[in-house]
Amino acid sequence: MARPRVIIIGGGFAGLSAGRRLRKTNADVILFDRRNHHLFQPLLYQVATAGLSPSQIAVPIRNLFSRRTNVAVRMEEVTSLDLRANAVYTQRGAERYDYLIIAAGTTNSYFGHNDWSRHATGLKSIEDALEIRRQFLSSFEKAELAEDIDTQRALMTFVVIGGGPTGVELAGALAEIATRSLPPDFRNIDTSETRIVLVEAGDRLLAAFDEDQSERARRDLVGMGIQVMLNTYAEEIDDNGVEIRSGDTTERIDAGAVYWAAGVKAEGITGSAGSELDNAGRLVVQPDLSLSGYPNVFAAGDICKAVDVKGKETPGVAQGAIQMGKHAAGIIASEIKTGVTTPPDKRPAFKYRDKGNMATIGRRRAIADFGWLKISGLPAWLLWAFVHIAFLIGFRNKVVTMFEWIYMYITFGRGARLITGQGRSPETKSGEGDASASA
Repeated sequence: MARPRVIIIGGGFAGLSAGRRLRKTNADVILFDRRNHHLFQPLLYQVATAGLSPSQIAVPIRNLFSRRTNVAVRMEEVTSLDLRANAVYTQRGAERYDYLIIAAGTTNSYFGHNDWSRHATGLKSIEDALEIRRQFLSSFEKAELAEDIDTQRALMTFVVIGGGPTGVELAGALAEIATRSLPPDFRNIDTSETRIVLVEAGDRLLAAFDEDQSERARRDLVGMGIQVMLNTYAEEIDDNGVEIRSGDTTERIDAGAVYWAAGVKAEGITGSAGSELDNAGRLVVQPDLSLSGYPNVFAAGDICKAVDVKGKETPGVAQGAIQMGKHAAGIIASEIKTGVTTPPDKRPAFKYRDKGNMATIGRRRAIADFGWLKISGLPAWLLWAFVHIAFLIGFRNKVVTMFEWIYMYITFGRGARLITGQGRSPETKSGEGDASASA
């Protein structure tokens, strides 16, 4: 008798957690991902700002399952689903399953302005991070050669759209590298005069945090010289900057680069599932994380909308994805072991365990909210660093990252300040040769 076949779509936090839970089961597990690596996304902004190298926050997925012969990894993109036929489709054809876990994650959402993706790079992949780094550093190189002050000012202006953790951390890191790391390197410009603008549509930053901590983050950013604009929307984005609106007032900001951290949507694969979706294209799941009408199909991570019995939605953070992946895989493992398929309403409901939120703003500046305990400043910054090092995969990555951060703290140096790639550059912002990262 053939062993049950479990397919996992996505090698992010949810997919990896599910694969690890299933690696000792009596089943054949296939994990699909269009890339060959698992990415520690919370530190992706540090690659974008030359603090870390890609290899320090990414690890080959195959390495993680090399000792488990029941788990196969395939570097393929799943293009569509046929849940009625228990099949997923890649360019090579159909792959059948007994159980399916959809954990493909999210992509950037430009709220109907898909053309903005060519002008405002998001931060969802290593390619995105390297493009942001290239744009940022190239702008200073171009400003060094510019002959008039207005051109220099525009090239040394950077706009970050979105005041969530990604936007806040990216803006803070950009300000630090401009004011601390780059000034000794240039002769014709003063990089400490760089203008960083953080645009947020809501009335405060970091909406998932306590209001007092959100205000602390805003004050810290302003103290770093960052211009924080709340209740402000992007009206138009092009290669040379952004037009923003606040109330009845509009303003044009000419910029060396615009970065997008304002929203996400589910990967397009959900459209072929034939299941209920929310406004962001996410799969709406039942309490056990299965899809309605398909008890053998689960969704986990950012790609799904999970609401607990109290009506509270699981946030789109790493810890939520890890817990969902483990929960869905646990149900599958139990049913494979017993040989009995349990109705969804008889399965254990997923319960999200909130372990707190943390965000770093800059050097010795961070906030941490654990519900019963709220801290900020240096203690929160040290705790943030410890937790993120602990969650990195691989002993080498942990050690190298720790020493890299110690080096940066002592010297303000950024060891990965290399301009690579053939993407859009400040001197040829016309679209030709544009290699802006995929959304």
